[in-house]
Amino acid sequence: MGFSIALIIFSLLMMMLVLMHKGKGGGLSDMFGGGMQSSVGGSSVAERNLDRITIVVGLLWFVCIVVLGLLMKLD
Repeated sequence: MGFSIALIIFSLLMMMLVLMHKGKGGGLSDMFGGGMQSSVGGSSVAERNLDRITIVVGLLWFVCIVVLGLLMKLD
């Protein structure tokens, strides 16, 4: 039951985070400072942090799916 709720929460977070990423024409991350490009790096600090958060949430989402699959197999 707990992993099912966690999977729903992580799924909603993943959708939100993916939609915030900048595409070809800009994205929702521009509203939060992602539109300012630094002259040194290729992407802004906000976009890099958004990438890191998305990866962590994606890994947690994947772990929830694997655990739920194992629990279903044991039943």
